[in-house]
This record gives sequence, structure tokens and C-alpha cells, in this order.
Amino acid sequence: MSKRKLVVLTFVTLDGVMQAPGGPEEDTIGGFKHGGWSVGYWDDSLASEMNEQMSRPYDILLGRKTYEIFAAHWPAVKDPFAERINNARKYVASKTLKKADWTNSTLLKKDVVQEIKDLKDRDGPEIQVHGSGNLIQTLLKNDLVDEFRLKIYPVVLGKGKKLFAEGTFPAGFKLAYHKITPSGVVVANYERAGNVKTGSFASETQTERVGSGRTRTTEKNPVER
Repeated sequence: MSKRKLVVLTFVTLDGVMQAPGGPEEDTIGGFKHGGWSVGYWDDSLASEMNEQMSRPYDILLGRKTYEIFAAHWPAVKDPFAERINNARKYVASKTLKKADWTNSTLLKKDVVQEIKDLKDRDGPEIQVHGSGNLIQTLLKNDLVDEFRLKIYPVVLGKGKKLFAEGTFPAGFKLAYHKITPSGVVVANYERAGNVKTGSFASETQTERVGSGRTRTTEKNPVER
């Protein structure tokens, strides 16, 4: 068992899109035209949740694109929230980035999956992943996610990069915390909980009398269960 958790913090729509929640130009790959879809739902309640989730010690793991967005923004912000992000140990998974100049940044360039496994086995605080859609797919394929802290927005977009794409490793999770903000955003934390549990409704039967004391056994309609 790993010494520390890897936690994915994600803004996501009802239909699973996580692309460009923060602004129109954040990520236009694939002709995406709905960037900034989360902004209109931001309120004090959601800000409080984010502050709480990032108030404890953490390291940050990012993909290249999210790293570049964060590195261009957070160093210029002067408040306690930004200070925690700027001072945190940061790891960026990229085979194309030449250097990582943001304070306390380390490049992961070789065997990214093994390097992340090694990070999880070290002593230290939890590892938080923000944005980083492509990196998250690698984490999901290799069963490296211990917890999701989702903010689920009452929006459907029909297209865009999905949180759970093809190749996700099947896994069970349990709901550890939930809250609904005044703007209708569902905050839900899910912790890893073993394998997927399967079953079958078809195995359930019911017995009924059909007259003259006779009975017959039929499959129970799922609607009746």
C-alpha cells in the first residue's frame, strides 16, 4: 500500500466534460467553444470548499499544459491561497518541457508511471492533481488514483475532453463527503474502495399462484424490485 494518497480535484459537467472550465482560451483543442463553463456558478460556498480542500499540506502533480497555465498565473497572486500553491512541491509530467522554473518544480520525463508510483511510496503529504486531463487518463489506466474530489456542475456540453475516457481501470469507490452549493454544484469526494462489485437481477425469481393450488416461478421484473 502506498504511503500517501494521490487525489484528483476536478471540475466536471453532468456529461463528464472537464475541458477548459476556467476561460474561453484555456483549452480550445478539438474546436472546443465552451471554455469558462464553470465561472457563472462560482460562489462563496464553492470557494470555501476549495480553500478547505487545499488548506492541508500537499504536493502538486500536473501535466505540461496545466503547469504552464498555473506557472503564468499563481506567482503574481498575493494571498494565502496562492502562497500555499506557490510554496508547494510541484511535479510536472512532460516529455517535451525543457525546464520547470516555477518555485519548487521538478520535471518527470522518463518512465512517468513508475516515477509517480515512487512518489506515492515516499513519505510526504498527499499528492493533488489539478486540471491535467491527459495526465489523468494515464493515472486512470494505471489505477493510481486514490480519491476524487469532484465539483459536478449542472451543465451538459455534448463534446469536449472527458474525465473518464476509454482505458480507465475498473475500480470501486465510496462516497466520503458531499455538499450542494447554492448555485447547484455538487461537491462529492469519492475514496477508492476495492474492486467493482457485480451482480445480476436476472437471478431473482418470484413464485405466484395460478389457480387450483398450482404455482409457477417467473423472473422478477426489475421495476418491481
